[in-house]
Amino acid sequence: MKEAMFYDKAGDGKIKCHLCCQYCTISPGKRGICAVRENRDGILQTLVYGKVVARHADPIEKKPLFHFYPGSRSYSIATVGCNFRCLHCQNYEISDYPKEHPDIPGIDMSAEDVIREAEAAGCNSISYTYTEPTVFMEFAYDCARLAHKKGIRNVFVSNGYTTPSATRVIAPYLDANNIDLKGDDNFYKRVVGARLQPVLDTIKLMKDLGVWVEITTLIIPTYNDSDEFLRWAAAFIKSVDPAMPWHVTQFYPTHNLMDKPRTPLATLRKARQIGLEAGLKYVYEGNVPGEGGENTYCPSCGELLIERIGFNLKTVNIKDSKCGKCGSIIDGRGMP
Repeated sequence: MKEAMFYDKAGDGKIKCHLCCQYCTISPGKRGICAVRENRDGILQTLVYGKVVARHADPIEKKPLFHFYPGSRSYSIATVGCNFRCLHCQNYEISDYPKEHPDIPGIDMSAEDVIREAEAAGCNSISYTYTEPTVFMEFAYDCARLAHKKGIRNVFVSNGYTTPSATRVIAPYLDANNIDLKGDDNFYKRVVGARLQPVLDTIKLMKDLGVWVEITTLIIPTYNDSDEFLRWAAAFIKSVDPAMPWHVTQFYPTHNLMDKPRTPLATLRKARQIGLEAGLKYVYEGNVPGEGGENTYCPSCGELLIERIGFNLKTVNIKDSKCGKCGSIIDGRGMP
């Protein structure tokens, strides 16, 4: 255990947590919605500090990040716990674990251990992912600061529910963030157990603080696949930055949402077209390798710049962050 950051005492032994936008009020002996932050004698303790339940060296494209050091590898870690209750969670075994069990699993690692393993694996970044990194913020923060000193970049793969105060603390050490834009406000209330507006605020704030942001929308048939929602989402992203990549990805049945089919490829192509027509420079179809929708094209001349098959890069026609044909700047960080 370690004393948590981002909380105040609320009287009668209660604690007000302001790490995420759930803003839990936690009574003595109880935990917040994430189930990994506990009020022990008026002190908020994080139960997952250094308790790493998953660690892998992944392609950065798996996050997905397509305009952040493409072709590189990212050392990816997670603890248990999440501040959402998504019906379709793909990693529910670890995200929901502390809500269903009294113990906190994971191997004990220090920030130094994480950096050492990232270096040994030849990774130029560390991704805090698989579950929501906000819930293990204290450990991510210590790792990120040390990685920053070592010249290793830091990546969040996040639901965007971090409070503005916590966002401002982590942002100086955060290089990129893929944030889910899951649906409209009704979707967040019905499927996720949250609200839309804090996510929109986080996307804007991360961008304003200099973090490279890419957006992912997992498109679920009948839930968030309407033209109306897709046009709204594209317009919102454009209002923040038309160069912000948008990944529209294929849903497959999982967890508590087994009654819906896989997203048709035609729906993904429609979503991509809507994004491009709205003025977004880069829109990608995810979870459908080999279909062409994961390729990067020059937004000025249409030249194929990066051909992707799954997480593998084939054709690369970018030099000094410029299109190999017309010379237009291709937005991103660490582009070829």
